[in-house]
Amino acid sequence: MRRLQFLALASTLLLSSATAFAATPPQQPEQGPGGRDYAGSAVIKRAVGKATAPVFVFHADAKAVTARPVIVFFHSWGGNNPQYYGKWFEHLAQKGNLVLFPRFQEVNRTRPMDATNIAAEAVREALEELSDDAKARPDLGRVAYVGHLAGTIVALDLAAYAGERQLPTPKLIFNVMPGGIAREKDTRGIPLPDLAKINEATLLITMSGDRDHLATDRVARLILSETTGIPARNKLFMRVSSDGHGYPPLSATLISPGSIDPAYDSAKIPIPVNPADTTVVASIGKGAPRPAPVRFKWTPDMALTGIQATLTTQLGTNGTDNLDYRGFWKTLDIAAEAAFSGENALSLKANPAFVDMGVWSDGWPVRRLGADVPKDGTEPEEPARRRRF
Repeated sequence: MRRLQFLALASTLLLSSATAFAATPPQQPEQGPGGRDYAGSAVIKRAVGKATAPVFVFHADAKAVTARPVIVFFHSWGGNNPQYYGKWFEHLAQKGNLVLFPRFQEVNRTRPMDATNIAAEAVREALEELSDDAKARPDLGRVAYVGHLAGTIVALDLAAYAGERQLPTPKLIFNVMPGGIAREKDTRGIPLPDLAKINEATLLITMSGDRDHLATDRVARLILSETTGIPARNKLFMRVSSDGHGYPPLSATLISPGSIDPAYDSAKIPIPVNPADTTVVASIGKGAPRPAPVRFKWTPDMALTGIQATLTTQLGTNGTDNLDYRGFWKTLDIAAEAAFSGENALSLKANPAFVDMGVWSDGWPVRRLGADVPKDGTEPEEPARRRRF
């Protein structure tokens, strides 16, 4: 018995000792893309639009000398609270962007097939309302759509039909962990639009993590093959890798783009009430005919699946680490600047800083990002796995 206790104690001491001397991951860069060289202004957090489908608006509380680039972020299915991505939004707003987060889903009340129409109307109305806002000042010539999981399909749909929906054409579509497609007419998911309609000048990036990557890779390859109007030089197939060299390890999962920040909780951001929603009933006199109530009809595809519920729970506890700073934040910062300047994917791939992930505290390099341009515009090569010595 004492021998077993001694072995258990020895194992515990060895593990704690190994953890104590393990290399630590890089901190957020001091400056530049993904960096924390912020102006220090507070971020204004507000909402516009309808109570059932609001658009949360985030930007620095400072008078913009020039118009702000617009980042429209489309959430995962179930991830409709901006706090799930709050640290990323804080970074984007502090960097001078106008961030829009359309909540296109009411959990257990919205059908996936209705998501894109809800999002399109919400974004269009939000941009109209903000067009003459002295602090928001959206620059509709510099717009990027960012999607996570099912939100990637919403982003693609709004880009494909931007003209028809009276929306600005995005210069960049940045999709992380793409998924959520309805592959058949009667299957659960968001219908894939006609991707050939997306503007040829759009810079398109898909990014998968190496954990659970098979499904997202399939969707990414489908997106790259169906966007026939975009030349290969404007497409990138990217991979962010896990790295267990030190502690805590970096794990590139489906929910790793999340960066929880309770300050961005939707419950803390008042949604304005549209007077038109209340005056209709108030103006009806006694005995006058009343409008028929809108009946809600529940369908099974409104409910989250077990996997979606699990991912949403995990998203709500996901912290912020180097995968955020240099994997997602830096990549979007650099890609947006390139897209707004008219550069293509080839210039990004040729930029060593674009795929660099920094070094662990012992000087060992963190696994770099994979970035490949499809040879023929349709089928990218599988990112090479780098050996560790």
